[in-house]
Amino acid sequence: MSQALRRVELLPLVDGLTDREFARLAGLITDHVGIKLPPSKRTMVEGRLRRRVRLLGYNSLSDYCAFVLDEGGLREEFAYLIDAVTTNKTDFFREAEHFASLENEIVPKLLSQRRPAGRPILKLWSAAASTGAEAYTMAMVMADVVERIGGFDFEILGTDISTEVLAQARLAIYPKEMITPVPSAMRDRYVMVGRALRRRREIRIVPELRRKVRFVRLNLMDERYPFDSDMDVIFVRNVLIYFDKMTQDAVARRLADHLRPGGFLVFGHSESVIGSGLRLRQWAPSVFQRL
Repeated sequence: MSQALRRVELLPLVDGLTDREFARLAGLITDHVGIKLPPSKRTMVEGRLRRRVRLLGYNSLSDYCAFVLDEGGLREEFAYLIDAVTTNKTDFFREAEHFASLENEIVPKLLSQRRPAGRPILKLWSAAASTGAEAYTMAMVMADVVERIGGFDFEILGTDISTEVLAQARLAIYPKEMITPVPSAMRDRYVMVGRALRRRREIRIVPELRRKVRFVRLNLMDERYPFDSDMDVIFVRNVLIYFDKMTQDAVARRLADHLRPGGFLVFGHSESVIGSGLRLRQWAPSVFQRL
């Protein structure tokens, strides 16, 4: 039995990390994931780690840190640590103008570059997918366009570093209130509510859309991404703001390298200047096209 899973007699949990413990954890996260954890995030980190500390039977956050940082526990705890400290805010149709641009401008432009050669498959990538709302929003928009104009197909890749949120994304079950931003016609087509889901006030994305999206774990800090280099559209929104400038540029460059010529890279509105140093031309605010 691993040391991490050995139970001890539970005493009242001593809250709080020392300055040194927090600095070491923050440095570990920055080195491996690129996410900055300034001192202002200390209370958040402590709160998120407490459940794990109790689950493993440790009496304090300090005991847990000692196991992870000094006693060889990092390998087995790394995924749990990342899940605990990464921020995973996501919504359907977040920054809705990007999806309007996808439907009305980007897809028509991409198809004009590909037709009339057969039935092209457009490849889209949600590079910070979290629990999947962005990827399924992309799928809703793309399915509507296929229904309206036909002549092409699509597939969507969703990636995230957190194994926990990817499991939720694959399940595709969400609180009912999360779909409020989804247009009613799309809710009717792409959302299902069975008896059990209704009791729990939850919904699920329909199987036809779930089959269009696959989710894979990826650390954006990796030097290489093991995916196709002919993506048509990549969304990487509201995650690079947590990285330092050097990491932002490196990640944006690696993602741009996975676009086919003429493909589109979409940042969050607060990240609109990140792509300015790459071989991209600005198409719209926070939307860039590969040259």
